[in-house]
Amino acid sequence: MRLFDPCQLREIRLRNRIVVSPMCMYSCNDLDGMANAWHMVHLGARAVGGAGLVFTEATAVEARGRIAPQDLGIWSDAHVAPLQPVTAFIRQSGAVPGMQLAHAGRKAATFRPWETRRGHVPDAEGGWHPVAPSPLPFTPADQAPAELTPADIADVVAAFAAAARRALEAGFQVIELHGAHGYLIHEFLSPLSNQRTDAYGGSFANRTRLLREVVAAVRRVWPERLPLWVRISATDWAESGGWDVAQSVEAARLLREDGVDVIDCSSGGTLPAPRIPMGPGYQVPFAERVRREAGIATAAVGLITEPQQADAIVAEGRADLVLLGRQFLRDPYWGLHAAAALGVEHPWPDQYLRAKV
Repeated sequence: MRLFDPCQLREIRLRNRIVVSPMCMYSCNDLDGMANAWHMVHLGARAVGGAGLVFTEATAVEARGRIAPQDLGIWSDAHVAPLQPVTAFIRQSGAVPGMQLAHAGRKAATFRPWETRRGHVPDAEGGWHPVAPSPLPFTPADQAPAELTPADIADVVAAFAAAARRALEAGFQVIELHGAHGYLIHEFLSPLSNQRTDAYGGSFANRTRLLREVVAAVRRVWPERLPLWVRISATDWAESGGWDVAQSVEAARLLREDGVDVIDCSSGGTLPAPRIPMGPGYQVPFAERVRREAGIATAAVGLITEPQQADAIVAEGRADLVLLGRQFLRDPYWGLHAAAALGVEHPWPDQYLRAKV
């Protein structure tokens, strides 16, 4: 198994094992979650650039689930039509279009990272009050979120399922559920952000209940022929009391039985300032352990930048796929350049052949 070997996931065949990681663009102009020319060019360029699978940014299943007011959305049927040309172009370019479905939970309604102001966007400027499993703010400076009731939780599950149906109508062929980075699903998983005493808090079974209910609801509307991914934070990087790798392995075993095909292994996001030993491929061991112990395909992400590094991760059986984020921002044609660096024949677009070295 090598980086440029095809990858079969149910009835979807990826031309290689290079994946464009979901990356927030914060570029919906009218705060309505509608895709526009930016999303076409950004996602389309990476498909032209040789990736096998191209994911959208975290796409909100509810308006209140946006990280920032400018996030991409899929909470209404009106969001479908603007996305259809995007998915058509990605497929035309030889890649597979994927959508990450997300809900930001208590980390919603924040200013974009490049803006001078930080924290919560005032309601008068397009913000709203965030929700979470427990009324615990992400930092002491943040406002406390509203605690979701059982009826609210049922609405969230239904919102994920409705979003999956719309993603299918929009032409996406892979869905990833965002259960990482301290957003809503992860907030339920981690004891650091979930202090509920009902059926959604306390025990491991209770803390994983929302995720498994979302998976089940999505699988009911997402065709069996199409793959379903889940992104997790394999660890909170907490000294004690948080979500950890052992729980990630156990959750992955359950999710495999629930119809999930790939676990995308990231980390962090629950704590504002964890101590993370960052370095090239620092999260790859999580993908390797989940793959080995849970018996499910995994994707590795995190400071993967070099073609030889990415190829070795796959060749050594540490993960089935690799996801690149910032490196694809630096070089939209990383896939084409990686093939050349590894001595692999990979078709260039006809329009670019005159530049092929």
